[in-house]
Amino acid sequence: MTELTLQPDPEVRVRDYRIGCIGAGMIMAECHLAAYKEAGFSVCAIASRTRDNAEKVARRWSIDTVYDTPQALIDDSRVQILDIAYPPDQQPALIRAALHAPHIKAILVQKPLALTLEEARQLRDEAAAIGKPLSVNQNMRYDQSIRSLSQLLRAGVLGEPVFAQIDMHAIPHWQGFLSTYERLTLANMSVHHLDALRFLFGEPQEVTSVTRCDPRTEFEHEDGIVVTTLRFPSGLLALSLEDVWSGPRDENYQDDQHIRWRVEGTQGVAQGTIGWPTGAASTIRYASRTHTDGKWISPSWQTMWFPHAFIGVMEQLQFAVHSGTEPVLSVADTVHTMALVEAAYQSINTGRTVHFTDFIDQH
Repeated sequence: MTELTLQPDPEVRVRDYRIGCIGAGMIMAECHLAAYKEAGFSVCAIASRTRDNAEKVARRWSIDTVYDTPQALIDDSRVQILDIAYPPDQQPALIRAALHAPHIKAILVQKPLALTLEEARQLRDEAAAIGKPLSVNQNMRYDQSIRSLSQLLRAGVLGEPVFAQIDMHAIPHWQGFLSTYERLTLANMSVHHLDALRFLFGEPQEVTSVTRCDPRTEFEHEDGIVVTTLRFPSGLLALSLEDVWSGPRDENYQDDQHIRWRVEGTQGVAQGTIGWPTGAASTIRYASRTHTDGKWISPSWQTMWFPHAFIGVMEQLQFAVHSGTEPVLSVADTVHTMALVEAAYQSINTGRTVHFTDFIDQH
């Protein structure tokens, strides 16, 4: 038996850069800043759409400077890394302003990077032309169970992957601005799972998606419950299912929200949970003919996807600046995830399987 030592959380190698934060909503207040505090990262300023919200968050996390506008923060010469958590229709303008601010060394932004694949490609190309690292917060790659699964796959513990699935029945935090967009689940929730599948298995060959509007969602939307099947060149089939209500919701309804995943290979099986819906740590268990004599192994840890995964997201960007290398969560890679989301929408709109290569440009 050759049990693998897993590393669910990355090492913090660099803490050298001053961070300016734009946004004061849930994701910034509860995840980014909580993670940065724990990791010892330096946050020097914050701004948001309303100063009052920014001031509340600044007091909570002991941030010295609050600006009236995002642009004023971008102009602060102390800011070395800009961290943007803003609606995707307004994010591109902030990215472009930061790209032209000489004191800003790198930019971290939310997904979706923009509302269209075309604009995402434009932002990628503008960042490349200026030579400034632009990184996208694909934080599910830093969930402890997904990181551990990737290590099992790369070590060959499961053999050749045959089937994979991510099964979500949980209610995400729908920001208010999403009600103004037609696209909902694929662009804002499925994107986590589709990116994780790309991270684990590479680029798919075929994409098939189906959806229905969810009558439990109170605002109009194009995609509610979504099921996406990916076929990879190796023959691997992967399924991503998002049910973003998970049944009726009222005081007397017993909650059973969950996100589970499973990967079957020729030599073993791994399965796990994403703990975010219940505020618990994610889990993994696996069995392998070649590495565990067919016995189930269940590593554990104390950290969680929210907020601890956000340490790795910011650390990988600081390390990229420090080492002069490309960020692990590069904008070029995220454009491929956005292309996968676009392919899924195209599959829904045409009612057929589409070829993913048709959605990838030459970069």
